[in-house]
Amino acid sequence: MRQGLVPKKVFFTSGSGTHKEMLESFEMALRDAGIEKFNLVTVSSILPPKCEIIERSEGLKSLVPGEIVFTVMSRNSSNEPSRRIAAAIGCAKPTDRQADFGYLSEHHSYGETEKCAGMYAEKLAENMYYTWKNEHPESTMNISKTAEVDDEGNWTTVISAAVFIL
Repeated sequence: MRQGLVPKKVFFTSGSGTHKEMLESFEMALRDAGIEKFNLVTVSSILPPKCEIIERSEGLKSLVPGEIVFTVMSRNSSNEPSRRIAAAIGCAKPTDRQADFGYLSEHHSYGETEKCAGMYAEKLAENMYYTWKNEHPESTMNISKTAEVDDEGNWTTVISAAVFIL
């Protein structure tokens, strides 16, 4: 049976960054999240069967600089003074983690608190799972990050990500 590129592990991370240049603020957010050293490829939102959720520190040890890494990422940027931005990833874990897949959701918004953005992303993942299985997932979780643009209007970026390890 063909296996393909199915991740065996996943970890969650988030970060924020501020700089006068938008791209550099994104780089600073990646650094804060610990994933700036990798070539990131964004993918859609499936948590594979048998995919183990691990701690960020363990996941980062498994990767090498320059590696192509698949991620589900939520990203938001602004340079509007005092604007609050949020980025969140929600996760719905399947009831049968050996046979079924779960869902990951991305949510990015303006004005929300970190808790509110995280709960929204978590509910999105739960709803996607429910509409597929017609049952609630085993459990749900989220990771979120918010930041407020400074008074000088420097670019601010927030990211949240589920990072896969093959």
